[in-house]
Amino acid sequence: MGPCRRGSSGERSWGLGRESVGRRPRGKRVSVSEDGGERECFGSLSADVWLVLGAGLRRRKLTGRLIDSFAAEFGERCAVVGTDELLLGVRGGRLTLHDLHGCEVAAPATAYGRVWTPVASTDREITLLRHLEAMGTALLNPVDAVLACLNKFWHLQQLAVAGLPVPDTLSYANAPLGEAIGAGVPQPCVVKAVRGHRGEQVFLAPDAVMLQGIHGSLGQDAPYLFQEYVAHSHGRDLRVVVVDGRPVASQVRTSPHGDFRSNLAMGGTATLCTGSYPEGEALAVRAAEVLGLGVAGVDLLFTPDGGFTICEVNANVGWREQMTDVTPAVVAALRSRLAAKGRSVPAAR
Repeated sequence: MGPCRRGSSGERSWGLGRESVGRRPRGKRVSVSEDGGERECFGSLSADVWLVLGAGLRRRKLTGRLIDSFAAEFGERCAVVGTDELLLGVRGGRLTLHDLHGCEVAAPATAYGRVWTPVASTDREITLLRHLEAMGTALLNPVDAVLACLNKFWHLQQLAVAGLPVPDTLSYANAPLGEAIGAGVPQPCVVKAVRGHRGEQVFLAPDAVMLQGIHGSLGQDAPYLFQEYVAHSHGRDLRVVVVDGRPVASQVRTSPHGDFRSNLAMGGTATLCTGSYPEGEALAVRAAEVLGLGVAGVDLLFTPDGGFTICEVNANVGWREQMTDVTPAVVAALRSRLAAKGRSVPAAR
């Protein structure tokens, strides 16, 4: 872990693990271990704002932009911490955190945790976030909210109970896949693994006969959901980024190749349209509120009546550099949580 700043070479300086770049952070101290030996401990042990990064997220451009903005706003009060750089403990009846040198680390007042949802584990990344929350850290996205978004059907359950519009969907627990299909799925239907991202493991099935013919070739690592196909929104959706109850950026995503999926990772294009679809943005805000997300990406499908239905909600949302209002909104959300904790807040920039 390390403070948010740039090294002398111009590289971002953060991290203690195998992937750290730039120079080591200042703040070296010596800790005496139980066996009487000494070990060196590095890092910003007093940082009260953390950016927590799960596996696969360190080298992304968005991560760099977040680090730069956090550094400009919070300076040495901010640390960037990989989920592979912390040890969790219970000592003397209290929860503790330690770096990989065994030095005890104070939990931050607030943190923005970004974990890659397709691989995030309840036994690993979620356990760490849960530990931080139990130690009093105010997470921008609380653990329960992140959990709801790990599984596409889980957040559909919550949204439906809250009365928000979602497509008709069928899923299963341990039922044989073929029998689940035979029981009656929407026709045509969008087939999705309950865990996935960027349009992967998603396809359009014209009917149940086709599904029965291929179901033996589908992976069984996680269940699938069979969702009503909204033809009116074929190859087009509305992505709204919500931060603390405010729609800070919206874009219409369009598939250029006739594919029903509009994900940018699948070759889609995006047009910024913040404020152009107030009804959709209001629905996105409500969805984030129902799930308890401080930062959310809400994907909406266009319906024939001019309205919207919720396709899915993402806790680990990405945003393009052109969406210039998102990162400042995330920083402002962290500032508000610092203030709520009674911590001093940097002067507004």
